[in-house]
Amino acid sequence: MNKPVVIHWFRKGLRLHDNPALLSALEKVGESHYELRPVFILDPWFVKNARVGPNRWRFLIQSLQDLDNNLKKIGSRLFVVKGSPLEVFKKLLKEWNVKKLTFEVDIEPYAKSRDEEIKQLAEKHSVTVITKVSHTIYDLEQVFKANGNKAPLTYVKFQSVVAKFGIPQKAFDSPGSLPKQCQTLLLSEDYNVPHLEEMRVDLTGLGKELFRGGESEALIRLNKYMNQQEWVCKFSKPDTSPNSMEPSTTVLSPYLKFGCLSPRLMYHRIHDVVAGRKHTSPPTSLTGQLLWREFYYTCGAYVPNFDRMEGNPICKQIPWKRDREDKNYLAWKDGQTGYPFIDAIMTQLRTEGWIHHLARHAVACFLTRGDLWVSWELGQEVFEELLLDADWSLNAGNWMWLSASAFFHQYFRVYSPIAFGKKTDKNGDYIKRYLPVLKKFPSEYIYEPWKAPLSVQQKAGCIIGKDYPKRIVDHEIAVKENLAKMKEAYQGHKEEGSENVTAKRKKAPSKDSPPKITKFLKKK
Repeated sequence: MNKPVVIHWFRKGLRLHDNPALLSALEKVGESHYELRPVFILDPWFVKNARVGPNRWRFLIQSLQDLDNNLKKIGSRLFVVKGSPLEVFKKLLKEWNVKKLTFEVDIEPYAKSRDEEIKQLAEKHSVTVITKVSHTIYDLEQVFKANGNKAPLTYVKFQSVVAKFGIPQKAFDSPGSLPKQCQTLLLSEDYNVPHLEEMRVDLTGLGKELFRGGESEALIRLNKYMNQQEWVCKFSKPDTSPNSMEPSTTVLSPYLKFGCLSPRLMYHRIHDVVAGRKHTSPPTSLTGQLLWREFYYTCGAYVPNFDRMEGNPICKQIPWKRDREDKNYLAWKDGQTGYPFIDAIMTQLRTEGWIHHLARHAVACFLTRGDLWVSWELGQEVFEELLLDADWSLNAGNWMWLSASAFFHQYFRVYSPIAFGKKTDKNGDYIKRYLPVLKKFPSEYIYEPWKAPLSVQQKAGCIIGKDYPKRIVDHEIAVKENLAKMKEAYQGHKEEGSENVTAKRKKAPSKDSPPKITKFLKKK
């Protein structure tokens, strides 16, 4: 008989620190001389069909390589197994003499049904299953129950609910070296982490590596920012720049998305830095950003059809355009709208896999209620493919917010594709970096190149309509038409007798509202 095995199943949570499910697996190993076998499953169907761009595939592979290296340091290794989770476990539970299976709780709808299937399979094989919460700071089921068995639908309400729980639990340390008799014995190369080129995914558009995946890099990055005490204490998200030449925020979101970094560890590190000092507060502080994540995760876990309009009880039913072949949608997706600020953002997204939070605001508003009247669900799909930090709950929640479909209802507050970028980058240096075709344009025309006289265009070596596209819509006209459509949609929604949350927009902006942007509605 093979030596009994404990499997820890990595999905997200690609780290050793603050991994209670992994520690639970190690308890059995320490007690009974079981062998630990950490597993990551690569489902060929997912590899072929998922909306995942090359930059995120690279980040994942790097994260798995780092995880494998860290596991080897404690006497184990990562087993990467190909197949659907159900088929993989049907095989492994029998062949490996598995006695215990541990994994982290995942709140996404597909993951819930998948995990339930695996639990039932394990029960048939008399395998003990242990699951632990560690991808979020709070146990979302407890949040749900504490709010009367419903998701809190405002940030302020969410804060009031979690305040009852007190200070979150501290993060667990990484495990130490395994006892020699319990270290991994199966060293077959069949289970090695694949190289990116072996993944058989389209690597067209793979950009320069700016953010390396993995727990090791996550902790280095966290330490870098936590060592800047004054910066942490003064951090306010609305005051950061969407078009700075270097990121004006931490860019820890991809590491949180993949679980390379524990949100509890980040929470307590921030708490320690600001303790006893004057500092910003939620929703704009660094802690506030973590709470936004928890808020959207809770909504995603308990609001039906959270990632779509139809069947979603909190989402406004708005008659958006939904044609994936629509020329304006494709122009937006490819960074060819003729609005340099928008196109530069979309170019950065496609090539680097990350854009600033406020840059996401600008392009999302432009696609939906601002200019193009295209469904937020189509924008959500593009972000899902291209963002390193594409996170199911956050992606859906933010797109509903920015299209004024849920959470935020002041639909008349629209980001100008011209004025907003000028606020923090008057000369258009950001535009010139990502749209080098415009690098010789004078700053007075860089946001509105169609206004440049032909002689200026010729001198800059860029003719509008030939070397760079003409604008696909006139913002001043489009925004007025879309505001009228939004007003009609809101009135229709109210008359249908749906749950009326639109009245909130008549009140003074709450703490849930983003920074005022009304002054950027018109061009400067």
